[in-house]
Order: sequence, then structure tokens, then C-alpha cells
Amino acid sequence: MGDVTAVSIEVEAPPERVYALVADLPRMGRWSPECVRCVWKGGATGASTGARFKGYNRRGLRRWSTKGTVVAADPGRELTFDVSSVFGLPVARWRYRIEVRGDRGCTVTESTEDRRGRLITVLGRIATGVGDRASHNQGTMRQTLERIKEEAEAT
Repeated sequence: MGDVTAVSIEVEAPPERVYALVADLPRMGRWSPECVRCVWKGGATGASTGARFKGYNRRGLRRWSTKGTVVAADPGRELTFDVSSVFGLPVARWRYRIEVRGDRGCTVTESTEDRRGRLITVLGRIATGVGDRASHNQGTMRQTLERIKEEAEAT
């Protein structure tokens, strides 16, 4: 198991509403500063265990794609997916946990567990231009959660 990076935020919206946003992976580009969009693959039309998708990412002029598989889809509570390189090598496990907070909101925690081996770590630095992936992810996760919070609370 690799290093885990996590960021939490309090959202004044029902857990089901927040889950609907994070589980709509094709719209992830609305919130993420790095993921441009995701496309469901293999006949998948939404987040369910085993659903596969392709992620398209961008950082400045650099662009790369990843393969993803949903490993947990529990509406209102958790969405977890594994991401691998286009070569099929492990990259990370991403998780959104949603916990009820009081009667009007929830706490959302986005985390990522680094699962890269030596080869993908080196190739990832070249492809993305990011040397310290944990620190970089912490910043992008904070931005993503702030944007999800804004949309969830405005709905």
C-alpha cells in the first residue's frame, strides 16, 4: 500500500446530492483542475462496481490519459475507483467518502493512495511535469472539493 493523501470539506447539502456530483465522472472536468473529462467504457453508463472509464487529463500544455475502474459505488456514502496507466500499470486508488454531519450537511473526504511502481513514477513525472505528486494532489483535491461544494450548495 502506498502513501495516502486526503482533503476534507464540509458541505451544506444532502449526501445524496454530493454523491450524485462526484459519481458523474464525465462531468469531473467541471470541478477538477487536472482531469478534463471521463468517458464511460464497455457499455457502462454510470458509476457502479466494475464500471470502466477513460480519464483525460491536462496540466498546462501536457496531456495524458488513464484507465479507471469503479471498485465501490455506495450512493450517498462512497465512490472509489482505481486508476491505471494506458499500459495497464497501477497508478492510484481515488476515494470520495461522504459522512452525514448534522441535519443539513455532510463532510466530504477526497483521498488518493499512490500505487505507482518505479516505472510509472518516472514516466508520470515526464508526462505530467509533477515531481511531488502527493503535494500536487493535495492542492488539486482542495480545488476540486471547493468547486463541488459550491455546486452542491447552489443546487
